[in-house]
Amino acid sequence: MATAFHIEIATPDGSVFDGQATRLICRTINGDVCIMAKHMNYCTALGMGEARVTLEDGTVRRAACIGGMLNMMNNDCRLIATTWEWVDEIDVPRAEDAKKRAEELLAKKDQLSGHEVQIAQAKLGRAMVRTGVASRK
Repeated sequence: MATAFHIEIATPDGSVFDGQATRLICRTINGDVCIMAKHMNYCTALGMGEARVTLEDGTVRRAACIGGMLNMMNNDCRLIATTWEWVDEIDVPRAEDAKKRAEELLAKKDQLSGHEVQIAQAKLGRAMVRTGVASRK
């Protein structure tokens, strides 16, 4: 019985990971999903949250994943993320500053347009994902 599957993770900047894994857990727009070898063919949009890739040797690599698409087809997984940052690559001070700026904007949301509020909320969400993932190193 196969316990590993091929997974390729990419962003608009290029390939982030290409290899074998035994499990992928990530946030979709409908909640968390766990992909394992021989998973049924599946395609979904990604949400914002922590992703975990379990390698064949049992090592678990964690990342902040923000948006994109996930496709599992015939035991070949492709995750195309808008943003993917491995936990050791997250710039925590930058993420904390972004969180603070977004919170300050939202504190005066009565002075902002609806579109500006949505942008500030998205920025806050991204910053919270990054700081949350980084805090669980």
